[in-house]
Amino acid sequence: MLATVGFASAGLILAACGGSASTDSATTGATTNAADPVNVRVITHDSFALSEALVAEFEATSNITIDFIPAGDAGEIVNRAVLASGNPDGDVLFGVDTTLLSRAIDAEVFEPYVSPAPLRPALVDAGQGIVTPIDDGDVCINIDDEWFAENDIAPPTTLGDLVDPQYAELLVVQNPATSSPGLAFLMATVARYGEEWPNYWTQLRSNGVLVVNGWSEAYQSEFSGGGGTGDRPLVVSYATSPPAEIVYAADPKPLAPSTSVMLDGCFRQIEFAGVLRGTPVPEAAQSVIDWLVSEQVQADIPLTMFVFPAREGVTLPDVFVDFAQRSPTPLDIDPSTIAADRDTWVEEWTQIVLR
Repeated sequence: MLATVGFASAGLILAACGGSASTDSATTGATTNAADPVNVRVITHDSFALSEALVAEFEATSNITIDFIPAGDAGEIVNRAVLASGNPDGDVLFGVDTTLLSRAIDAEVFEPYVSPAPLRPALVDAGQGIVTPIDDGDVCINIDDEWFAENDIAPPTTLGDLVDPQYAELLVVQNPATSSPGLAFLMATVARYGEEWPNYWTQLRSNGVLVVNGWSEAYQSEFSGGGGTGDRPLVVSYATSPPAEIVYAADPKPLAPSTSVMLDGCFRQIEFAGVLRGTPVPEAAQSVIDWLVSEQVQADIPLTMFVFPAREGVTLPDVFVDFAQRSPTPLDIDPSTIAADRDTWVEEWTQIVLR
């Protein structure tokens, strides 16, 4: 979800052809033999990334070619899928998450399919028998430690600290109407402050919070620790973001990241993939989802999208083990409450913050 690298950042469309199929689709992601390759269009958010070699291997062994179609942040791709429900412009949707799943289900975006691959027990029921969990991570405030050290300011440690005047004009967040981490952060504030959440956002607005449309703009353009020219040292991102600062650093690589995570006020987010209702290639679409939870792809996810894999028993890379984090007390809201109140919260947030 995090690193906009590889074919995803360039919008690259891969189309290699392949040969024989495997009988264990839940492990290898292969499909049945066919005279001609079947093309599957996978709509993704802009931060989707996987190693190109994995895609090429799947195409070479499955008789399926894949077109990856980046289409904005998760909020945007779900909006797009809802409008096209039953007549989709893709076959698989990757990137619908905990905060948006009920909207997609209510709009009958998906043809129910859950991969038989072994998933972590905590995630088994999360897709409600409709979609397959692919990964998860905690949406949290990320901190540019070097900026705070250079300016001799102690970084914030709680959500309440963010409204303190000493942090004025330091925070960048995403619009919850268009961004899944932005929506998750809004829900974290609802979970923490209850009916008083509008007052909290009124204080954030008075303290100069900057709002942008999506994660890439927030982290890579506005965040001072994101490698760009941004000047805001606080950003809504993931507790799994800091390892990226090592993986993508120039050699010699640092021994530790220059960013850290505020573990108070985090919201746990699960990402799913689903077969789009109305696809003309449902079996091939199912095979692509099986492939997304295969051992090979799940082992690739930590250092391409910087989130935790959904598959049970995947070995994590050392840099991820050392520097990716999970909040010990993530905030949560019941899915039925999210379904009932999400749109109202977003509308009220818009009136408070963007009026």
